[in-house]
Amino acid sequence: MRNATFPLHLFLSNLDGITRVEGTAIFLTPDPEGLPQTLLHNLKHNKVLHQRVVLMTLVTEEVPRIADDEQITVEDMGEGLYRVVARFGFMEDLDVAHVLELCVPHGLVFDPMDTTFFLGRETLLCTRGEGMPVWRERVFVMMWRNATRAMEYLRIPPNRVVELGAQVEI
Repeated sequence: MRNATFPLHLFLSNLDGITRVEGTAIFLTPDPEGLPQTLLHNLKHNKVLHQRVVLMTLVTEEVPRIADDEQITVEDMGEGLYRVVARFGFMEDLDVAHVLELCVPHGLVFDPMDTTFFLGRETLLCTRGEGMPVWRERVFVMMWRNATRAMEYLRIPPNRVVELGAQVEI
């Protein structure tokens, strides 16, 4: 999936002609460099982009705790796009609401009723081919399906979430 990321600089240079709608969209992404697949899926199917788009990455560090003043970085990429990288210690719970509060001194204020979180929901498909033996793929898929959903784990209000699905062959 990481190999399929779209370069951010190309996306930023091609925003002309895209319909923008009111509100804020937050796209959670594990990759702080690339463009999330969920953003591309939303743009492809809904053909709109929110006025303000936040690409948010949550990173767990190998220290117990991280002070609030060192926890986030905010980058204004222009065209209403922002990148937020939030760092947490391994003893801390990942808390998106807290990250949003920490963004206020950086000029990013969020209205909860005007903010939508876009999350990816991947369905893993076992394939016969090179790589892992099929029995390992099946065990991995079973564990994947039983894992806690991101919305619950990150304590994001369910009425503010849009899940975009994709099928991924392993």
